[in-house]
Amino acid sequence: MARSIVRDYLSKTSGCKVFAGYPDISKRDEWNALPLELKREIVRRGEEALLEPWSELLVSDFSEFSRSGNRVRFEDKYFPRRRKLNSLVMAECVENEGRFVGAVLDGLYLILEESSWCLPPHNSHVRDGRNDVMPNVARPVIDLFDAESGAEVAFCEYLLRPVFEKISPNISEYVNYRLEERIFKPYLNEHFWWMGNGKEPMCNWTPWCTQNVLICALTRDAGYFDEDTKREFIEKAAASCDYFLDEYGDDGCCSEGAQYYSHAALTLFGCLELILGATDESFSEVYKEKLIKNMANYIMKMHVAGDTYINFADCSAHPGRRGAREFLFGKRVFDEAMTSFAAEDFKAESMYARMIPDEINLFYHVMQAFAYKEMMDYPSIDVRCEDSWFESTGLIVTRDDVYTLAAKAGNNADSHNHNDVGSFTIYKNGKPFVIDLGVGTYTEKTFSDRRYEIWTMQSAYHNLPTFIEDGGAEISKNVEAGIMQKPGAEFAASDVVCNLGGGESSSVDIAGASNETCSLSMDIAGAYGDERIRRYHRTVTLNKGEGITVTDKYDGDCKAVIGIMTYEMPVSHDGDKISVGDGLGVIEITGGKVKTIEECPIDDERLSISWKHSVYRILIEMDDAHELSLLFK
Repeated sequence: MARSIVRDYLSKTSGCKVFAGYPDISKRDEWNALPLELKREIVRRGEEALLEPWSELLVSDFSEFSRSGNRVRFEDKYFPRRRKLNSLVMAECVENEGRFVGAVLDGLYLILEESSWCLPPHNSHVRDGRNDVMPNVARPVIDLFDAESGAEVAFCEYLLRPVFEKISPNISEYVNYRLEERIFKPYLNEHFWWMGNGKEPMCNWTPWCTQNVLICALTRDAGYFDEDTKREFIEKAAASCDYFLDEYGDDGCCSEGAQYYSHAALTLFGCLELILGATDESFSEVYKEKLIKNMANYIMKMHVAGDTYINFADCSAHPGRRGAREFLFGKRVFDEAMTSFAAEDFKAESMYARMIPDEINLFYHVMQAFAYKEMMDYPSIDVRCEDSWFESTGLIVTRDDVYTLAAKAGNNADSHNHNDVGSFTIYKNGKPFVIDLGVGTYTEKTFSDRRYEIWTMQSAYHNLPTFIEDGGAEISKNVEAGIMQKPGAEFAASDVVCNLGGGESSSVDIAGASNETCSLSMDIAGAYGDERIRRYHRTVTLNKGEGITVTDKYDGDCKAVIGIMTYEMPVSHDGDKISVGDGLGVIEITGGKVKTIEECPIDDERLSISWKHSVYRILIEMDDAHELSLLFK
């Protein structure tokens, strides 16, 4: 393990206590002090939840995934139970009159009595291994949602323990029995790949699962674990956090993108908060680490406008607004801009959205409630997102008053990867001009060896060249059979040079420069892994106050056809000029001609979150001189 940040700070602490960072229902002064409008909304949500039926979850729903590859039908029954329970628990904690307790117990026991908390696509002890068709009762798998479910029932019991004690000791005993069976024993006695061992790549699973195991363990009643056992949980969690941090460059860039920041950097924050709450104040020094601060404010650097963010890989362009976790993380790392950014984003939400209705983690709901007033009252400051170069992933994000440009070098082995080395996205006045689609609804194919059969994963549906032997009239069909990028770390950009504000850098983060030209140049031929493509040099440049240019120079034996994805409808004018949308922008072409424009219908539920109508693919054939220039303005 190269990094030992969390373990080093943990070693300066001693002992271990029960986490009590948030009050249980008996602490009436704290619950009653919540803002009136918030309490009313929480109770209203609880009343709505009382009227909702509990979903019926059958074993045939679990095994459906193995038959059809469809995971949504199971999840559409699994997650509503958890959302309903959260609403009921929060309402009871606010009202404290017993009105919601019966329904809370119904939901709690329904979840406790599920054969497994693991999702069907994750039902294997081997990473990317074959999933068991049926729930593994004898040997539970701690996956993302086994851990999330454990955290939910654990935090529910923690919050309502004083109420449950008056009803029956059997309630808390049953919760602890399930946690022992599905969380504590497997965690302490088995090795799951996401725990880390220094030999395999980590991803958001590591802090996400670890955080939720800590919620389970550290909220148990004072007499449940002895101090040594609690310390064992924390030390094992700290090691996993360090394995996760070892995947990050010092720039703090999340290789999985803005959407996964919420499950990566923010769940790491959750781990750190839980460890701090169970040890002593000296552990808070971990927040002074530059890497931790860069991980926190990464999301701000990816912001475009409103709820729109730079996206790549499996990320959506609309990953959600910021809330209490970002706000509190910003406070911990003493980043006033980050804290204000999160507070302003939170205020921009509707009251309904501030309740994070889709979130199944009860810990987050409580965190949101107790940070609510401070976020609403937090003073606004002028936050300017600076130009950023993330060397660790080869990503540049640069802006002026009109454009936001992002371009990516790197390689095709990131977690949740799409084959997109050399691709770029452009927003103009906050509106999508040239886009990255993101990913559709997850299915069995999404995380299998057939992943790159999915069109949204392919380089041909990113803003990249595809290479074919014959252009001809059927260029669209030939592109689909052409030479596209390949997945893997060896399929990468080379000769990468980032220029922020006039200074060239291939190795140093020089975020914050404000000169007139910012660019990223690279050779992306290596991403195709074909000897017929000897060199393909691309330079993407924002000329501030003017527009964006993409210049391609190619040396190879095949014809190059460049795809450009747009959200608004493009119209070609004589093959060398394209108008996009109703006055949104223009693309001027030198060294090539538009061969065809295709409409790509959006009929996938997940894609339709970002793209409400069809998107479009422009196919531009490069001239025989093999030099192409695109001007976006």
